Amino acid sequence: MLVRLLLCVMFCVVHGFILISSGLANAVEVRRPNIVVIMPDDQGYGDHGVTGNSILRTPNIDALAQESASMSDFYVCPVCSPTRASLMTGRYHYRTRVVDTFKGRSMMEPEEVTIAEILQGAGYATGIFGKWHLGDSYPLRPDDQGFDESYIHRGGGLAQPSEPIENNRRYTNPILFENGKQIDTEGYCTDLYFDAAIQFIDRCKKEGKPFFVYLPTNAPHGPFHDVPQELYEYYKTVDLKSIMVGKRGNVDQLARIAAMIENVDQNIGKLDRHLKEQGLFDNTMVVYLVDNGPNSMRFAGPFRGMKTMVHEGGIRSPLFVRWPDRIRPGTVSDRIAAHIDLLPTIADAAGVDVPDEANVDGRSLLPLLEGQTPEWPDRHIVLQVHRGDEPVRYHHMAVRNQRWKLVHPSGFGQEVMPEEVPFELYDMNSDQGETANLAETKPEKLKAMLKAYDAWFDDVSTTRTDNYAPPRMVIGSDKEAVTALTLQDWRVSNSVGWGESGVWLVSVERPATFDAELVYSQPVGPMDLTLSIGRVTRKATLEEGQKRLVISGISVPQGDAEVQVRSSIKGRKGDPYHVILSRVD
Repeated sequence: MLVRLLLCVMFCVVHGFILISSGLANAVEVRRPNIVVIMPDDQGYGDHGVTGNSILRTPNIDALAQESASMSDFYVCPVCSPTRASLMTGRYHYRTRVVDTFKGRSMMEPEEVTIAEILQGAGYATGIFGKWHLGDSYPLRPDDQGFDESYIHRGGGLAQPSEPIENNRRYTNPILFENGKQIDTEGYCTDLYFDAAIQFIDRCKKEGKPFFVYLPTNAPHGPFHDVPQELYEYYKTVDLKSIMVGKRGNVDQLARIAAMIENVDQNIGKLDRHLKEQGLFDNTMVVYLVDNGPNSMRFAGPFRGMKTMVHEGGIRSPLFVRWPDRIRPGTVSDRIAAHIDLLPTIADAAGVDVPDEANVDGRSLLPLLEGQTPEWPDRHIVLQVHRGDEPVRYHHMAVRNQRWKLVHPSGFGQEVMPEEVPFELYDMNSDQGETANLAETKPEKLKAMLKAYDAWFDDVSTTRTDNYAPPRMVIGSDKEAVTALTLQDWRVSNSVGWGESGVWLVSVERPATFDAELVYSQPVGPMDLTLSIGRVTRKATLEEGQKRLVISGISVPQGDAEVQVRSSIKGRKGDPYHVILSRVD
């Protein structure tokens, strides 16, 4: 019997099968699934027909939901980069050095083990199509973190300071990056991501390889000036005020958001049709979620709040998982779950062991999605993020166990925690809308939830030495001969918005000589400049009418350094849009 089982295991490994077993006598062969993870940006829980929205048209997502198993109480972070870090690693984002969404704090520690690396090591072809937002330069790019194929924009989105200046904020015909190389495109960004993913799937089928496709679209994230026109015209005729919350909403903006959401839905339908045509539908596990709450105060199901908030509307996401070969449609689990659970769930579905060094915080949800009733101890899930360089204890956080939720909504946008913001405690069994604060009437429960939070905060804050030190970009490497330094990753302190007069933290891989191109968004000369790379400085003058300046032949030693541009014009006008370093030796 044992010999027969070992031969079966060897056959399965060779031929792309996994072995599901509840004992030697019950071993069953199951083909390794293809895996697709779809995650729109800023599309909230309530932006789907299946979650109660009667205005937005999402027939394909609704159909996906009907064909899926789901987790009814699924959580993400209130903003994007933290959710993405946890999805990729199965760990709380504070362990990964991702603290915020910009100013160098959305860069993920390159030593983290990603789901792409795990699946790649198990023979999967891996591809990302859309938004990464965990680092734009080596060794932080998706190309360096386990993805064979990358087709992405840089930074937090198109029309942000990380994009090439010549893109001019376009969502249509955008400049994108394919496997690290800048490319021109034709089409709307979301259409392009799905088309590229379909082409990748076709190549994988031809090569006989299982695939992992990560489709995090930047839509419906703003700005909203460039949206699918036909859908926008339709939503201008619809009564959108009925799904707006409060009096500050912008009807035209919501029409534009709705157009982007329906376009995402149309692309999901296109992908599903292609999977069916190629005979891949039944053995492809499709995972659908969103990255945070909606990007305006609008319908959020039974919940309150929006993106950046730690009330339910800011951190609840649907989780639909369709895998016809293995998961029964309509299966629903009410166990609390979160982004940290996706890596172990996907690895479990693929029959791949999660390496010990990954040290994941999450659990595999696969038994629950299959309708099993495994032993499932209660736990505390913590969601916390706010502006700044390091997390502050209790600042803008939520703690959830199966019944109770503790909230301290002190404000995402403030680096310093305001005083006198009260704690809130809710019984989620009876109060999903968070309307009755029980913090004063349930002091022992409040104390217990705070104790759980304190243990979590102490734990994640001591993950590694210099736990919240930002990662450094590596320049001069053979892996990336040209590095664009942008406002996305520069380090500033006490500055509003993107800041001014920042520095970039880099590591020079070996002694190297660079040409530095300084790119400005508008002519601001004449202006005297000093470029510093560590202790090496070079002076130059930006002439009147000039927007680009190249400083050639800058030789710098190996080691850590700061890159900075100082100018005779103070403030943002004197700061370059990009500094592009090209190794020339």
